[in-house]
Amino acid sequence: MVTAGDSARTGSAEPKNVAPGGDPAAAQSRAVLDKAARENFPVAPFFLPRAWRRDLMAVYGYARLVDDIGDGDLPPGRDDAAWLGVEPALSDDRLAMLDAFEADLTRVFGTGAEQPGHPILRALVPTVRRHRLTPEPFLGLIGANRQDQRVRRYASWEELLAYCELSANPVGRLVLSITGTSTPERVRHSDAVCTALQVVEHLQDVAEDLARDRIYLPQDDMARFGVSESDLAAPTGGASVRDLVKYEAERARDLLNEGTPLVGSVHGRLKLLLAGFVAGGRSALTAVAAARYDVLAGAPKATKTGLLREVGSTLRRKG
Repeated sequence: MVTAGDSARTGSAEPKNVAPGGDPAAAQSRAVLDKAARENFPVAPFFLPRAWRRDLMAVYGYARLVDDIGDGDLPPGRDDAAWLGVEPALSDDRLAMLDAFEADLTRVFGTGAEQPGHPILRALVPTVRRHRLTPEPFLGLIGANRQDQRVRRYASWEELLAYCELSANPVGRLVLSITGTSTPERVRHSDAVCTALQVVEHLQDVAEDLARDRIYLPQDDMARFGVSESDLAAPTGGASVRDLVKYEAERARDLLNEGTPLVGSVHGRLKLLLAGFVAGGRSALTAVAAARYDVLAGAPKATKTGLLREVGSTLRRKG
């Protein structure tokens, strides 16, 4: 982990928002854990070996930070720009921040003595070295967030799947790498599960995404169901919007079914973890259905009871 005395690679003083003797990585970790608790699925549950939990949280922290940069959701008062060597005037420039973040990522995989400037990246270094992780999945997540700055509508389901290849699938591949269980077949099933989880999240967050001027519902499907952008801005979903959401939810469920054999291909605590991922998607879809597919009135969220029920059901499935 990062020591309290480490400072940004620009040679500037220790970040202002860290109390004297404080550890910026510790503050980062607390924020990451808070967000992990709000996910549809468990990120690093207690029943996993401590080493797995540590490395999964390091990867989750990376993914969460990239998303926060891309969404402009970095906590105010924190010196992320200074840690990345970005001039204060450019701290609100998301592309500039992503470029700097990618440059800092190269230090994670470098062979020299220079350490990354950002504490989340410094915390990632041991994980990368322990599992000999490659840069590609990490770069994919940065690429997805760059795409979010340029692409705000998706013409087709195929275009959306290509986006999910960058935004979601790398996380599942990293989980398999960290647990030492990666095979081509498992990667294929993992990709289906991760894409499904991303689609489900988009369905839950239609209103929130629209507020950011982003629509992840395919434009050709919107036309097919007669849904306009103004329909998505309504306080509640009309019949056409709900029919569209139901259609996309069924697609997501099909992807979860396609990926479910991943759970049966492993054993022990990893089996339970992967069942939790699949169950998180299923229980979120159940919540969307319970809301009669009206996702505009508020993001439907799964209950803990529903999640546990789906974990049991997933574990009992043969494929």
